[in-house]
Amino acid sequence: MAPNKNLAATVYGPNDLRLDERPIPEPAFNEVVVEVDSCGICGTDIHFLKDGGFGAQRLIKPIVLGHESAGVVRKVGSSVTHLKVGDRVAIEPAAGCRTCDLCKVGKYNICLDGKHCTTQKHDGNCSNYYAQYADCCFKLPDHVTMEEGALLEPLAVAVYAGRRAAIGLGHKVVIFGAGPIGLVCLIAAKAMGATRTVILDLEHAKHRLEIAKKLGVTGVIGIRKQDTEDELVQRIHEILGGPADRVLECSGSQPGMRVSIKATRNAGRICLVGLGNKDVQLPMVDAISREIEITTAMRYNHDYPAALEIVASGYVDVKPLVSHHFDLQDVHEAFRVASQGEGIKIMIHLVPRDTNNPTKFSN
Repeated sequence: MAPNKNLAATVYGPNDLRLDERPIPEPAFNEVVVEVDSCGICGTDIHFLKDGGFGAQRLIKPIVLGHESAGVVRKVGSSVTHLKVGDRVAIEPAAGCRTCDLCKVGKYNICLDGKHCTTQKHDGNCSNYYAQYADCCFKLPDHVTMEEGALLEPLAVAVYAGRRAAIGLGHKVVIFGAGPIGLVCLIAAKAMGATRTVILDLEHAKHRLEIAKKLGVTGVIGIRKQDTEDELVQRIHEILGGPADRVLECSGSQPGMRVSIKATRNAGRICLVGLGNKDVQLPMVDAISREIEITTAMRYNHDYPAALEIVASGYVDVKPLVSHHFDLQDVHEAFRVASQGEGIKIMIHLVPRDTNNPTKFSN
């Protein structure tokens, strides 16, 4: 039975997270109201909670966290025809304004007036109910679990990053950072045809590097304090059998970006995915003289359909990424675990799971 109230994980300030009751939304003509089942915790959620935001996105009012969600349609707007009450959907949390120049050329993901959650102007969807444009809700096949639906959000990020990096058949790919985004980038890179892959993270992140091995990475590198840039480049080349064709930099760190440039072949391509250091110093003469292309990726751009297809087809398996499960009333502990970097993907369940089998993926 659907809940008769709308509880939401709301951040009021640094380390001030509350479980608020909010009005249950009504759908606009082009929206649906989704009863959220599962919601993953993302690094941007943690930045809002721990640091009051990231980059230009600062906390200016209490906001609901969460944007990796899936649930069941409970109300349908008057003009919606492709969804009905009871449909299970994944929620794409980024939508453009539909009228600006960026939206008109298909760049809704960086629309300045878009409905992107969670941002300083728009609530997220770690709540019992959330209203979203119907065209941003993707119906899940019966065999796809709610957790897999929620994981489509980070997977869509990885698909977009892989497309921006132009990863193709036979490419040798380096991924910096073995966090959730780095790991889904590994999954996406392999799905796009990468044949040799290496992933790097700090030496103490052994549990993440072990997950990468289970996901089929060619080799892992645990970065030690004493490692120089040239030593890391050499280790990368040894695993790949030569320079990288493509790099997905998911750590957002200056060292990661610098080594990315040095480890990439002439005319290779690097996509910067991670949000980290605000200002960095890079070996740009090296990059320019070897015509290394450096691009960036923000959110995703019509990548949910591809992400859903590769999961629904069984081509990739994202379930191993979920390391912890918490019910909504335990949201504070869920964010503590996520903030400490324990596990990989922390999943909050807004609909109670089967208590006789707490690891069972809900349908």
